[in-house]
Amino acid sequence: MGFGDKFKALSDPTRREILMLLRKGPMSAGEIGACFSMTGATVSHHLTVLKGAGIIDDEKRGKYIYYTLNTSVIDDILNWVLELKGEEGHEK
Repeated sequence: MGFGDKFKALSDPTRREILMLLRKGPMSAGEIGACFSMTGATVSHHLTVLKGAGIIDDEKRGKYIYYTLNTSVIDDILNWVLELKGEEGHEK
């Protein structure tokens, strides 16, 4: 999956806020949803978009699914931005 899907997923402020929550560690959809004033279906949609872009992973534990950051994808994005910045510096 290309960077376009990742940047599109990151373009939404709610999804960025979800990522900030997951920075602290794994959370269930219910725990994430409790931090927002939106329906469970809306939270689920945001989680689906983030998972589809590969930015988060999920793991079933008993009755619940826990979500975590996929830091390797974040590293890839950061490396690309740093590479881009370095190439700009070389052209000047």
